[in-house]
Amino acid sequence: MTRTIAPRVRILVLLFIAVTGTLLAGAGPASAHAALTGSDPAQGVVADKAPTQVSLTFSEKVALNDDSLRVLDPKGKPVQTGSPANVSGTTYAVQLRSGLAKGTYTVTYQVVSADSHPVAGAYTFSIGAPSQTVVSGTGPAAGGGVVGGLYAFGRYASYAGFIVLAGGAAFVLACWRRGAGVRPLQRLVVGGWVALTAATLWLLLLRGAYTSSGKFADVFDLDLLGQVMQTKTGAALVSRLLLLAAAALFVAVLFGAYPRREQGEEKRDLTFGLAVGGVVVAAGLATSWAMAEHASTGLQPGIAMPVDVVHLLAVAAWLGGLTALLTALYRAPAETPVEAAAVRRFSRVAFGSVLALVVTGVYQSWRQLGSWSAFTETRYGQLLLVKIGLVAVLVGIAAVSRRWTGRLTDPAVRTGKAGKGQAQARKEETQAHKEQVAASKTAGAGASQRAAQLARQRAAVDAAREKRLRDGDPNRFGLRRSVLAEAGVALVLLAVTTALTQTEPGRTEQEAKAATSTSEGSGTSAASGALTLDMPFDTGGTDGKGVVSIGLDPARVGGNEMHVYVQRPNGRAFDVPEVKVSFTLEAKKIGPLPVNPDHIATGHWSANGVQIPMAGDWKIAVTVRTSDIDQTTVSKNAQIG
Repeated sequence: MTRTIAPRVRILVLLFIAVTGTLLAGAGPASAHAALTGSDPAQGVVADKAPTQVSLTFSEKVALNDDSLRVLDPKGKPVQTGSPANVSGTTYAVQLRSGLAKGTYTVTYQVVSADSHPVAGAYTFSIGAPSQTVVSGTGPAAGGGVVGGLYAFGRYASYAGFIVLAGGAAFVLACWRRGAGVRPLQRLVVGGWVALTAATLWLLLLRGAYTSSGKFADVFDLDLLGQVMQTKTGAALVSRLLLLAAAALFVAVLFGAYPRREQGEEKRDLTFGLAVGGVVVAAGLATSWAMAEHASTGLQPGIAMPVDVVHLLAVAAWLGGLTALLTALYRAPAETPVEAAAVRRFSRVAFGSVLALVVTGVYQSWRQLGSWSAFTETRYGQLLLVKIGLVAVLVGIAAVSRRWTGRLTDPAVRTGKAGKGQAQARKEETQAHKEQVAASKTAGAGASQRAAQLARQRAAVDAAREKRLRDGDPNRFGLRRSVLAEAGVALVLLAVTTALTQTEPGRTEQEAKAATSTSEGSGTSAASGALTLDMPFDTGGTDGKGVVSIGLDPARVGGNEMHVYVQRPNGRAFDVPEVKVSFTLEAKKIGPLPVNPDHIATGHWSANGVQIPMAGDWKIAVTVRTSDIDQTTVSKNAQIG
């Protein structure tokens, strides 16, 4: 005697909630995807004179509003003027008031990265000498608190809804067309559509508060909602809602007109039309994620977005189809059991999906990590290792399911107790019918009560008969258990995968660490009178990203000693073929004054006697060549003399 489906479903739901809760507890405001890779003034710098502006450089483009960058004096009062602006590439600056007093100033920032996630943080620099400050904390919390948790749950629900909607419909069309008339499958797919639609509306309402104040009261602020509509993420969510309207029509036809069509050319045409329309709608829904998240920014977005769409569709075909198969095995009526041929077809679809996941997953891992060390040194890499392990476990269980499928489709195995089970079922049905007829002929006051009692008894007999038919085949029972195990692992895998979308990629995290360590070193140099500038670069070729750090000592008019260091994103020395430096004083139309430093050691160049003819705001440009054809020039302005 096997257990009913309800306890097993409850176990899977509790497992999913537990894993989701664990991941939500570990994902805080730091789970952002744009990282601060440079600043001017840098962290901890003690400047001789007050700067005219503060500039921040991020690992990717960000969106700002009027309060995105703030500079607070030692008493906590803002000293910035005007709105922050993009000065070049991924560098953003805000102007400062003149005549700033000596002391420690705090820079706070709250922006939205190009892949839709909020980024917040703070650092300090000093003018003249460090001082006490009343500013506390690390700046505004972006993406955290109750709103952050609700937004994260909405993301989980939207992914789960898409997988069930797309995968369940694909299972019906590609594997078991009779399933279009099975009520439990209909409820499953419609439930996926409802979940995705509700989650999308929820994310749209939460988006404004999630990226700005973090207050739940702002969820219903129509001004914030209007601002969200003008962003890339807002456009993606709105387009998803429009596509869901088309998906509703698709589902209505699939479970309405399609089951009523007789087999023939007309049904084949409708099947083809539904297949083409379903692929188009599913790909459009997947694109609504790709156009606004990881794939839309960073390295090779033109390739990454189509790859991400294929990855999402493969996940839906595998895990969504698995959910539909589990529902069919447990809930399909005895009159229309899922055929062994349908299970065999899904096995082939799942195998193709796994191949697509492996190929696209390898590319995505390379793109987001960039180095083997990122697997163990970053949270993204650690989560990715967990995901790879879960996929391996899932493939192992799927192999067991394939063996059960083989036994189920073996003609010698299929024969046996099936005839006895059907005969017993017919006998029970005949007996129940006779009792109902007898009850209908019974006269007296208790006739209706007796008939109702017999109807309940017959319903119980029917339920027991269906269960006996489903459980009578040991091979089908074994397949049900293995598919249930697959579904349990798939729930955990879904939670880990959606957590990955909210975690800073390993490549970005290592770049930020390298920039932070370099900035800390530059703060010491600046305090002693030297000048150090850090400039991220990307030549566009293979292995073309890094950070160039140029130091000038004593940064005065006359002769100076210059050192140039080139590092990879992970902080290791980068021995590029050529480095050139030039100085330009645009206000006086002096320069560019070229300097060709000597190669001293791996990733280190130096030049003595670098002459600066007069004081001023000099533009320091560094040309880095990483191959015969790949080079780029990056620059920053600095006060010298």
